[in-house]
Amino acid sequence: MISSSLLERNHHEHSPVAVFAGSLAASRTVAQEIATLIRARNREGRACVLGLATGSTPVSLYAELVRLHREEGLSFANVTTFNLDEYYPLGAEQPQSYRHFMRTHLFDRVDIDPARTHLPSGTVTKAEVDGHCAAYEEAIRAAGGIDLQLLGIGRTGHIGFNEPGSPRHSLTRLVTLNPLTRRDAAADFGGDMATPRHALTMGVRSILNARRVILIAWGQHKADIVRQAIEGEVNSQVTASFLQEHANALYVLDAAAAGSLTRYRTPWLIGPLADQGLAWDERMTRRAILWLSQLKQKPILKLTDDDYNEAGLQDLSRAHGSAYETNLAGFYQMQHTITGWPGGRDPAKAKLGDAPVRPLRAAGAGVFPKRVLVLSPHPDDDVISMGGTLCRLVDQGHEVHIAYEVSGASAVSHQSAWNLLAFVRDSGLANPAETNRLTTLCTSLSSDQAPTPTAEMLKWKGLIRRHEAIAAARVCGVPERQLHFLDLPFYTGETRGRTYGAADVAAMAKLLNEFKPQLIYAAGDLDDPHGTHRLCLHVLRDALAQAATAKVAWLAQAELWLYRGAWAEWPLDEIDLAVPLSPQEVLRRRRAIFRHETQKDQALFLGEDRREFWQRTEDRSRNLAQAYNALGLAEYEAIEAFKRYDPVEFSASKAF
Repeated sequence: MISSSLLERNHHEHSPVAVFAGSLAASRTVAQEIATLIRARNREGRACVLGLATGSTPVSLYAELVRLHREEGLSFANVTTFNLDEYYPLGAEQPQSYRHFMRTHLFDRVDIDPARTHLPSGTVTKAEVDGHCAAYEEAIRAAGGIDLQLLGIGRTGHIGFNEPGSPRHSLTRLVTLNPLTRRDAAADFGGDMATPRHALTMGVRSILNARRVILIAWGQHKADIVRQAIEGEVNSQVTASFLQEHANALYVLDAAAAGSLTRYRTPWLIGPLADQGLAWDERMTRRAILWLSQLKQKPILKLTDDDYNEAGLQDLSRAHGSAYETNLAGFYQMQHTITGWPGGRDPAKAKLGDAPVRPLRAAGAGVFPKRVLVLSPHPDDDVISMGGTLCRLVDQGHEVHIAYEVSGASAVSHQSAWNLLAFVRDSGLANPAETNRLTTLCTSLSSDQAPTPTAEMLKWKGLIRRHEAIAAARVCGVPERQLHFLDLPFYTGETRGRTYGAADVAAMAKLLNEFKPQLIYAAGDLDDPHGTHRLCLHVLRDALAQAATAKVAWLAQAELWLYRGAWAEWPLDEIDLAVPLSPQEVLRRRRAIFRHETQKDQALFLGEDRREFWQRTEDRSRNLAQAYNALGLAEYEAIEAFKRYDPVEFSASKAF
C-alpha cells in the first residue's frame, strides 16, 4: 500500500490523494503496490485479478512493471487482467486498438498467459453486443472480482469510457463517445472522420465493485477536472467523482495534475500557512493578492483592510503592516515582470531615465547582443506561442536561432499532402520515374481508405512542414541558416508509445554546446495531449543535466524561459516575464502563423474549441493584457508571458 504519510487530507478533498513531484516517481510507487499484491496472491496460491487502463497516462507505470519483471523477478504467471474498454468497431490487430496497446506496453513483455488477458471485443456484431457485455461481467465475477482497478481520467472527467451522464449503476455496455473524447483521440486515427464514435466500456458500478481503485493523472491539462472530481459534489457529469463513494480508492497525481487543488492554489482557505508548513514568500504573496484582486474585481492598489480580513488573509496584511503596503508588494511584483526588451537593451543606446530591464538577471543585463535559442517542439509552436517576442528579439539586434525538435509530419492531413504532391507531379520538373512515383502516392492519398503513413509519405509530410517553418521564420526575420531541424528520433515511434532516449538527448546536447546560448526559450506547455511537448522538455532537461555535470562555462551565464503553447497560459502568479505587443506586432505574428498553411484549417487537439491556432493565440494574449490592465497596470494590445527557470536547477528537477 502507498505510505499513509503521502495521503494528506483536508476538508476540501473528498477522496484520499497522494501527490508526487513527477509522474515517474508516482508510477514507480503504484507499480510497487501492484507488485506487492501480485506476490502476496502468489504466496496464497491465488490468482491476482487486475483491472487495467490504457492511454498515455499508464505508459510509465507499465514500463516500471516490465522492469520489475525483468530485473527483480516479478512473475505475472498468476495474474488475470480485465481492461476497461475498447473502441467499437475496431479489430484487435489494428494499431489503435487497446489490445494492441496492452500487448505493446505490457502483455508481450512479461510472462502473463495471453488466455488470462481480457478486453472487450471491438469486432462483435451489434446483435451480439449485449450478450458480449453480459459475458464480460460474468467473466469478472467468475475470476473472483477485481483486486485492484487502475484508472485514468479523461478531460470530461470520465473513467473508462463512462462519459458525462453515465449512471452510478451502469455495467459493461456500448456507449457513444463524447466529441471532446473523440477529438483527443483523433490524431491516432488520422482525423475526426476516421475516429470511432462508439466504444465498449466497463460501467461505473463495474469499476466501483473492485476491492481497490487507484486513479492516476499527470499534467496541468488534467488539473481542473481532477479538482472537480476530488473537491466537487458526486455527480454523473464527472464520473470520476463516484470514487468518493469507494471505501478504498486513491488518487495518485503528479504536482502538475494536483496544481488546481485548494491546498496548492489557495492554501490560505484551508488554514494558517504556518500550520501547513508554508510561508508567505514572494510567490505565495503574489498569488494571494492576485486571487483577492480577481475575487473582489478591484485593481490591486484599491484593495482594503476589510477585503483582506473578509477573505481570510489577515496574516498576509499583518505581515506587511497594512493593506496599503501589501498592495504595493503585489503591484510592484507584477509591474516588474513587464519589459519591452526581452533580451536586454543595447547599453550604448540606453538613455538616462530609461526603464530597467528588470526580469533579466543582473549578470546578463549588460551583455548585448545575446545568442538566443528558441526551441519549438513542433514546427509552428514558436510563432504560435511567442511569435511577437521572437520578432522583437530579432528587431532589437540579437542573434536568434530556432530549433524545431520534431518534424510534425503526423499533423499533415492526407488532403494537404495530396495538394502539394499533385502540384509537384504536374509542374513538369520531375523526371518520368519520379512523376510515376508521385502519381502512385497521390492515388493512395486520395483513396476512400486512408492509407497508413509509410516512411516515404512521412518524409514528404515532414518536408512540407519544414518549408512552412522556413517561411514563418522569414516573416520574423530569422534567416534559414539560423534554423535547425533536429528531427528527434522519438517522434518516429507510435504516438501513444513514444519515449525519448540517448539519441534525442545527444542531438539536443550537441546543439547547446555548439551554439552556447545566453537565452533559451522552450515550451513549458505540458498540455499537448499526445506528449510531444513533455518529451521535448525532458530531452532539454537531460541535455542541460549533462552540461551541468560537465561544468561547461556557457551554462553559468544562460537564462531559461518557458513559454506555453496553444492550450493554456501561465497563471498570473507564475509569470516572470511579460512582453507587451503592439497591434502591428500582433498582425506580424498572425502572418507568421499563416505560413503554416497545412495547420490552418484543422485543429485535432483542441477539444471542443474549434478556433484556429492564430485565433487562439490572439485571444489568449489579448486576454492576458486585459488581465494585467484589470490589476491596475498599463493597458496593452497583447502580452506574451514566460516563466523563469534556472538552467542548473531545471536540469535536476523531477517535476517535468
